[in-house]
Parts: sequence; C-alpha cells; structure tokens
Amino acid sequence: MNNFKKITQFVLVTFCVTLSQLSVAQISNTERNAKISTAVQMAMEKFQVPGIAVAVVKDNKVVMAKGFGVTKYGTNQKVNADTLFGIASNTKAMTSAILAGLVDEGKLRWDTKVIDIIPEFQLYDAWVTREFTILDLLSHDSGLGLGAGDLMIWPQTTLTTMDIIKRMKHLRPVSSFRSEFAYDNLMFIIAGEIIHKLTDKPWDQVIQERIFTPLKMDHTRAKFSLISKNNHNVARAHVPLDGKLNVVGGNFLEKFSSAGAVASSVNDMSQWLKLQLNHGLISNNGDKAETRLFSEKQSDRMWRPKTLMGVSASATKNDKTHFNAYGLGWFLSDFHGYKMAHHSGGILGMVSKVVLIPEENLGLVILTNQQSGYAFNAIYREILMNYLDLPQRDWVSYYADLHKERLAKEKSRLAKQQGSIDKNSKPSLVPSSYAGRYKDAWYGDITITEKKGKLVMQFSNTKALVGELEHYQYNTFIVRWYDRTLEADAFVNFNLTVDGKIDNATMNAVSKLTDFSFDFQDLLLKPVVAKP
Repeated sequence: MNNFKKITQFVLVTFCVTLSQLSVAQISNTERNAKISTAVQMAMEKFQVPGIAVAVVKDNKVVMAKGFGVTKYGTNQKVNADTLFGIASNTKAMTSAILAGLVDEGKLRWDTKVIDIIPEFQLYDAWVTREFTILDLLSHDSGLGLGAGDLMIWPQTTLTTMDIIKRMKHLRPVSSFRSEFAYDNLMFIIAGEIIHKLTDKPWDQVIQERIFTPLKMDHTRAKFSLISKNNHNVARAHVPLDGKLNVVGGNFLEKFSSAGAVASSVNDMSQWLKLQLNHGLISNNGDKAETRLFSEKQSDRMWRPKTLMGVSASATKNDKTHFNAYGLGWFLSDFHGYKMAHHSGGILGMVSKVVLIPEENLGLVILTNQQSGYAFNAIYREILMNYLDLPQRDWVSYYADLHKERLAKEKSRLAKQQGSIDKNSKPSLVPSSYAGRYKDAWYGDITITEKKGKLVMQFSNTKALVGELEHYQYNTFIVRWYDRTLEADAFVNFNLTVDGKIDNATMNAVSKLTDFSFDFQDLLLKPVVAKP
C-alpha cells in the first residue's frame, strides 16, 4: 500500500511539474513575442519603416505571425499577417527548390551542363561556357563581378530573358571560375529558363503548381502583376530621402521573376519555413499521407557550402560566426554555435529576411515596406536572441548607431573628394561634341542629347535612367538622375583620342552606398558613328 501511495504521489507530482513546464513555456513564448514586438516598433521608428510583418515557426508551429504599422505611409491601412510584400531575392531559394525537385525526378542532374539545355548560353570564356553546370547557376561563383549585368534587368527594362542570354558573353570576368563569391542575379534568371525548358511551362506557372498550391500559400503570387486588383492588402514600397518617405513602385523584376519577383505574406511564408525545416516534406498535421516537394538528400545539398566567403571581425564578435558560405539559394554560416541558413532580399523600397536554425527547428521571416537592411538585421537577431535563449542585447540601437556611423563616414569621404577637384578646370570640348549615341556591348544604347548647353543622358532600355550631366572636372561629369529615389548618381568620364575626339566613356557610382545592381563600372560606352 505504501509503495502504491508513493507511486501515485510521484505520478501526480510529475504531472503537475509537466503542466507547470508547459505553462512556463507558453508564458515564455508570450514574453518572447512581446520583446520582439517592442524591438520591431523601435526599429520602425529608428529607421523610418512604415510597415513590417514578422512570423516565427518553432517545432512545426507558427508561434508568432503579426503585422505592424501601415501598408502605405500616411494611410490607416494596417499591415497584418496576410499583407503582401515583395520578398525579392528570397525567391532564389524557391527557384533552387524547384530544380531540386526536378533532380529528384531524374529530369536533370546538378552537374548537367547549361548548354545542353540552353545551347545559346555563352559566357566570355569558351571553356567556362562548356563547363558551366546547373550547380554553378545557383552558387555565385561564375567569375563575374558583383551584380555584373544587373543594369539589363534593373531598374525595369525593355530587355527580355533571351536578350540577356545573348549578351552575357560580353561581360568580362573579374576572377577565375569557381574561385570567388560574387552575388549574381543573372544566373538565377538562366535557372528560371532551365525550369521553363524542362517543364515546357513558364516559371511563374511552375512555382504556382510546385510550391504555392501544395503549401496552400493562397495569397502568394509569382509577381506583383498577378495580384488581384480586388486585393488591397498589399504593401507599397518606400524610399527615405532627406528625412521624408517617398512612395515608389514598379521595379519588381516582373520579367525576370526567378531571380526575385515573388510577392508573399508572413502567413504564407510560414508554410515555406515549415517545408524547409521538414527537409522538403509538407506538414500534414498528423495525416498519414506524405507529400514531398524535394527529398531530404536535396535539402542537404542546398544547405551544403558550395562557395566559401570571408568572415568579418564584427560577425565573429557579435554573432560568434566562424564560417560563411553560399549553398544553393541560401547563405550558410554559424550563429552562436548553431548552423544557420538565411537569405535577404531587396528591391527598390522593400527588403526582407528569412532565417532558419535547422537543429532547433526554428525559422523566421521579416517583410518590410522600406529598404532599410539595418531594420531587419536588428529584428532577426532580436528573434534569435529570444528563441535561442541567448544573452540580451539592444540590437536596434546597435544598428542605428552603425547606420549613423556609415552615413557620416560616406558624407565625409564625399566632402573630401569634392574639396580636391580642380574648380577652374573646363571640359575639353563644347557640349554638343559630347552629345550622340553610345553603345555598350552588353547593355546596348545610351544617348546623350544637348539642349541650350545642357547635356541629358538616357539609357535606351531603362526608362527610369534619365538625368542631366553636371560638369565635375576636366572631361568628367556627374549624371544626376531625375528620379532621386534611385540614389544612384554616377560619374561619366569621357576619354579622348590623340586628335581630341571621344574614344569612349566609362561610369562609376558617386556614392559607395549605391546599390550594387547599378553596375555602371561594367560599362564601356563607345560612340556610334552615323553612317553617311
């Protein structure tokens, strides 16, 4: 009898302790989410972000899905967990996942040569062209420079995917093949065309059938133009200029979807997080039937380091990071001893972040309608700090200080540069001599027109890139784009022949803070001589 009594007491105590632990865990998550919410609101204020949506998945459950702020500055339309944002380059992991599924089906191998599927594919080096594989498309080690050729797709252009395929051969490499990391959007556009060729369906239809529909991502669309006009729960993009927020839109990579055009919500992206954490298996809430979008083998392949990257001193100090690499559509690193797969995305006026900690079955997504990477960097660390029970730290203030420091440093550099110019120098030629049609081998035509002594530059394939040339010194000008939200003014340097005629013109961004996709430095503009 005494033994029975002791056993009964033990069971009751254990049961109570278990209930207590469950209660504490639930309260703990509530407290964690409250801290995260406070950090999000602080980040919105510090970095002028009108709206943010956040979701956290833990152990196959959505433990947080919440919207903050408004979809458009100056309105009362609240952001919620179903608000659609541009996820930009977080699309790349989806493109990789589709290819992984095709590998599982035996429709291609990772080492399949790109030219075996797209014979028109050609790079600057013939050997690299022959050796380039599907794996190489997804790992940013082609040998091309950072953002090389992005002006063919950004801002919105008149060019097509086939135009890009035909023009890539003119982009000169800056490193040897498979030796260095350099982020490359164009290769993911080629990856989308691979999917098109293998399935005989456009990429936007394939991603709908293979990812959005099976995962019940009912609000997600492959591009903004596919969003129903009746759906008003869509975030607008914002760019801060001189302390004021400007609503912008239209630069969503519509024609180059596989590199970064998806529009989604945190509710829908939560399903994507679950799929990734389940290694390609769709969670069926206990149902016996299982559906796989890609195998565990391919999940491991996408999360295997392919291209090694350096680790900054600040990453080691702040995040305890000791390795940094790129897999297939994912950045890979360690964070306080945990393996982390992550990616960010950015289009004009919107940025996003996805982070996975596989061994803790933890994932998060942050969607914003302003282009401050500082905001999402602070928020995702706040989330990890709380859900991994790491030491507390004020990440919002840290990134706010870092932002101010970098702005001040660049402002000082530009002032010093401006102070060193020869203000008495003059152009070698009269304004009309600089006017005319110029051609770059990979971009195409750029025109400079002269009216009443003023020069105006227009990129023929890019409506947004039009602005006035302002004399800087000697034969160097600065093009000031009429659309100031681009924040991409550039030097235009005219090089003369020995007989005083224009041989070519080169360009470089004025500010080091200019988005890398404005790859002006890759242009070599040659004057086009009119035929008699």
